[in-house]
Amino acid sequence: MLKIDMHTHIIPENMPNWTDKFGYGDFIYLQHHKPGFAKMMKGNQFFREIEANCWDPELRINEYAQFNTQVQVVCTIPVMFSYWAQPDDCLALSEFLNDDIAQLVEKYPKNYIGLGTIPMQDTDLAIQELERCKKIGIKGIQIGSNINDENLSEDRFFPIFEACQELDLAVMVHPWNMMGFKNMTKYWLPWLVGMPAETSRAVCSMIFSGIFERLPNLRVNFVHAGGAFLPTIGRVEHGFNCRPDLVAVDNQVNPREYLSKFWVDCITHDPKMLQYVLDLQGSKRVTLGSDYPFPLGDLEIGKFIEEMNLPESTVEDIFCNSTLEWLKLNKEDYL
Repeated sequence: MLKIDMHTHIIPENMPNWTDKFGYGDFIYLQHHKPGFAKMMKGNQFFREIEANCWDPELRINEYAQFNTQVQVVCTIPVMFSYWAQPDDCLALSEFLNDDIAQLVEKYPKNYIGLGTIPMQDTDLAIQELERCKKIGIKGIQIGSNINDENLSEDRFFPIFEACQELDLAVMVHPWNMMGFKNMTKYWLPWLVGMPAETSRAVCSMIFSGIFERLPNLRVNFVHAGGAFLPTIGRVEHGFNCRPDLVAVDNQVNPREYLSKFWVDCITHDPKMLQYVLDLQGSKRVTLGSDYPFPLGDLEIGKFIEEMNLPESTVEDIFCNSTLEWLKLNKEDYL
């Protein structure tokens, strides 16, 4: 059975020191301090240590083979978004990252599918880079759950989503810049609590602002199984019903109506929760994701799904069919 992991992160092995290049900011660059490892530096401060599987395509392919996975959808690490930067500088960084991914896909067309990044802080430049992504073979984009603390419902982002629909490019929404970060740094709470909340924030913002209503062919995937949105859909729907004066101000369609109209990945780390997600979304809207190569991800790449005694058709939907539909790809190209 074809397995496509649609949620993985990659970074170029060699990058400029963007902080020195642009003369400001805490841009990420790599210090290769020992074989097989690099320090991610944020400006001049240590951020985290990463291993070669963050950039080495052959190593990644070999690690994936252990879990019978043939194809990886790759996108940058969210900390690279740099939405806070000057727009022209973010565009230059986005171009560098996108070119690296496009070259990877060109070299390994059966192993890698690319998602780009764009300077969301500038609508015109974002659309400009969207159009270029289309030309260089990138199948969609990854964006953050908020843009410099602005929700995705803001009017200035709508032309970007509209361009994605027109260009037939998929969208992956990834949590980042977590709300309340400074107030809950202990216990890794931004990643455990903030990330699920951020994703629900993004889903609700797009539903309540009417983006899905106005752009019915926009193909969006919310990672980490949609975060806190699906587990709280009852509360979200009840709020819509009991306080339409606050909630239904831009879109009068019940939020439950949008289930199965967007995709989520399968990263629940829990079979019962995944079954709940499948019950709400249907197997054709749940994709195989791992968040590889980071430790909070599902680094056994769907092993728990294989142990759930699901119908083979459901497993095949999760492992490949849903991703192929989300990205509008042909299965034969990856067999």
